[in-house]
Parts: sequence; structure tokens; C-alpha cells
Amino acid sequence: MAYEIPVTQARAELAELINRVVYGGERVVVTRHGKPLVALVSAADLERLEGEREAAEEQVVRSVSSLGSSSPAPAARGRFGLTAEHRAPGDRHA
Repeated sequence: MAYEIPVTQARAELAELINRVVYGGERVVVTRHGKPLVALVSAADLERLEGEREAAEEQVVRSVSSLGSSSPAPAARGRFGLTAEHRAPGDRHA
């Protein structure tokens, strides 16, 4: 759970908040009118979060790439009323 603080108070206590994040391992959420505005996290936390995001994006790319491209059989095209299909550049097979 993160420590929440209003932006007006955060301005006055910025040095203390930085110490809480860096040395206390806390996460601080700065709010405006009770709504989250920004979060203060350690550089190590940020690096970990960015690494997780990149890993998730790579997983999506691998998943999509493994699907490959397939086209429905000619009978299925007629059955479902398909009149066009995507072909990769250079694919001349009918």
C-alpha cells in the first residue's frame, strides 16, 4: 500500500518524501482533490516495472508471431461469404 499525500503538502515535504521512498522503500502517491496525480517510486522500482512491461510486450509479440498467417480453405471462404483475403507481400499462391 502506498502512502498518499496531497500535492500542497508534498511540495513542503519533498526532501522527506524522497528519503521515505529511497531509504524506507515506500511508494508515495501525490493526490490533488483526493485523486491520484503522480507516484514517487525508487529508481530500482521504476527499472523493475519497466522491465516487466518490456517482458510483457515481448510475450505478446512472440504469441502473435507464433500464430502465423493462415487462410481459410476455399470451401470455407465460399461458405462464410469471404470475398478477399490478406496475403503477405510476395505471396503469389492462389
